Amino acid sequence: MEKYIDVHTHVNLSAFNDDRAAVISRMVDAGVAAINVGTCRTTSERAVTLAEQYDNCYATVGVHPCDVVATDPDGGVSDSDGDGGGWEYAYFKKLAEHPKVVAIGEIGFDYFHYGDADETVQHERDIFTEQIHLANEVGKPLMLHVRHKTGQRDAYNDTLEVLKHEAKVLGNVHFFAGTIDHAQAFFDIGYTISMTGVLTFTKDYDEVVKYAPLDMIHAETDAPFVAPKPFRGTRNEPIHVREVYKKIAELKNLDEEFVRAQLMQNAQRVFGI
Repeated sequence: MEKYIDVHTHVNLSAFNDDRAAVISRMVDAGVAAINVGTCRTTSERAVTLAEQYDNCYATVGVHPCDVVATDPDGGVSDSDGDGGGWEYAYFKKLAEHPKVVAIGEIGFDYFHYGDADETVQHERDIFTEQIHLANEVGKPLMLHVRHKTGQRDAYNDTLEVLKHEAKVLGNVHFFAGTIDHAQAFFDIGYTISMTGVLTFTKDYDEVVKYAPLDMIHAETDAPFVAPKPFRGTRNEPIHVREVYKKIAELKNLDEEFVRAQLMQNAQRVFGI
C-alpha cells in the first residue's frame, strides 16, 4: 500500500533507461507512488506505458513550454525530437482518455530558457491554451510549469491570466518558486502548489510553505533533477520524496505522520488517485 506520492516526477525520461525497473521496485518497497509527467509526445507515451505496467505509477500527457519552443533535438528539456514536442490535439486527446492519465501537463510558460520576447510568449500561450481546452474536454486537471528570471515579465501572472479566461478545470503549479502573493492568487482560484527537494538546501521558499494551508500543497521530486539532501549531486528518484514530506512537516512544525496523511489526501483529491 502506498504511503507517499510523488506528484511530479520523470521516470519516463531517458536518464532512467538503464535501471527503470529497479527504480520502480525501490518505490514499491518504500510505499511510494508517482505521477510520471509527460513533456512531449515521446515522454507522454512512455508515462502512459509505465502506468499500464505498474500499479503505483500514474501519468500526465502534454507538451512542456520549452519543447513547444525548441527547434532542434537538443533544444527542449526532455527526449523531444525537436518538432515542437509533437503537439497535436487529437493525438493527445487519445492519450489523455487513458484511465491512468490523471492530468494534462506539464504545460504553461517558461521564460527562463528561451526568454520573454513577444513572439515566444505568444507561441507558448497558443499551445498552452490549446492544452487547457483539451483538459476542459476530458475533464482532467492541469499540471503547470511556470518559470521566469528576475527582470523578465512575470510568468506566474501570465499563467493566472490565461487560467482565469480559459480553464474550466483545476490543477497544480509544480516546482513552485513564486512569492506568497503568487501562491495566494493560485489558492484563490482553487489551484494547489507542489514543493521539491530544493526545500532541503535553501531557505528561499520556507515562508511560502509556512504560509500555505496544508491542504493546498503537495510534495514532488521532479526527478531526475534537484535531488534533496542528503542525496545532492546524484540522480534524483521518486523514493526521495520522503525527504520533502519530512521538510514540509519540519517547516510547519507538524507531526510527520499527520503531514504524510494530509498530502496523500491532497493528491487523491486533486488527481483522483
